[in-house]
Amino acid sequence: MDVVERALAGALYADDDDALDMGASLLAAAPPDADAELVRRGEEFVRRAWERGWQPADVMRIVRRDLGERHGESAAALIVGEARRYGDDLPPRWRAQLDGLRDGGSERPPADRFSHAAAVLELYRLLVRLPVVEPVGPIPGTAPGTAVCPSSAPAVAEPRMLTRIRALLAKAEATGYPEEAEALTAKAQELMARHSIDAAMLAARAHRVDGPGACRIGVDAPYEAAKAILLDAVASANRCRAVWDGGFGFSTVVGFESDLESVELLYASLLVQATTAMTRAEASQRAGGRKRTKTFRQSFLLAYAHRIGDRLARAASQVAQDTTGGDLLPALGARDVAVADHAESLFPNTVRTRVRGAADAAGWRDGTAAADGARVCGTDHGGELPGH
Repeated sequence: MDVVERALAGALYADDDDALDMGASLLAAAPPDADAELVRRGEEFVRRAWERGWQPADVMRIVRRDLGERHGESAAALIVGEARRYGDDLPPRWRAQLDGLRDGGSERPPADRFSHAAAVLELYRLLVRLPVVEPVGPIPGTAPGTAVCPSSAPAVAEPRMLTRIRALLAKAEATGYPEEAEALTAKAQELMARHSIDAAMLAARAHRVDGPGACRIGVDAPYEAAKAILLDAVASANRCRAVWDGGFGFSTVVGFESDLESVELLYASLLVQATTAMTRAEASQRAGGRKRTKTFRQSFLLAYAHRIGDRLARAASQVAQDTTGGDLLPALGARDVAVADHAESLFPNTVRTRVRGAADAAGWRDGTAAADGARVCGTDHGGELPGH
């Protein structure tokens, strides 16, 4: 409709709020049948975001961070609506992300037409200005032959193994005993390493030419640098590469699908365990009469990530030594090279970013102790992160 076009043209491509208010006034005065056209245009903007490399979880993260929860509800409604055109023809990771949006409830009714129109235009302005990012998989409706990542569909060979890993990590998160958490998470990492080796062995025996893929994992504030180091440690221990984009609040993890699943599971669990342990350590500090601030929490998480990295790397290395024969080593080496090459093709201009060191000795000490209790780790990166 002409009124919708005029509102969008004036509001989306100008930087001042006056243009946005003028567009909202036009929409507020428009007849009710303009609403359907406005939604259609919003779904079109969502589709353009997919074509620029974004996925539903990425868009939701940016919208909630930059605009707020109410705008997030509107974005979720647009994303779910746009996805209906594909039916069941969705990449597996998209299906999981969309299921999460559908489970989150429905959009709240607007307070008044002007406020609703202004919020919609703010959302659309953000959507149309999303830049191109590195694609990490096919978009809905893409022909199979044009998929970006050759192994974008999750492996289905060992669902019971993944179920067992999830159960172990859930118990590790729930227990109040550090020794038990240590044993459970160590066992989970062992199963992940075996799962990776089994996948490589099956591919080698079947002479199957799989390729690595990629996924994005949110790295949210606060203390995002420490969290990105933790994710990098988990990725490295599971034969993957992680590249952090602090501006967009996510890391892209490159690896074979079975390893990507392990990274997602373990990182989420360790984040829960680290947060729980940090809260407990802070309570102990306060009980002793010592006030702790942001520097304590930052130091705690940096120490946790550092120590966890060491331990995970050792656990994965031990499994590899115990289970691999000489004939499998070339296959594992070839997969490592493929992951490195794919990461380089996606991110040819990465830089290493030095993170500000720990400034609180008690936080570092308590974080190290908590990591020893959790027994979950990756490689030591010397306080540096690959980013772009």
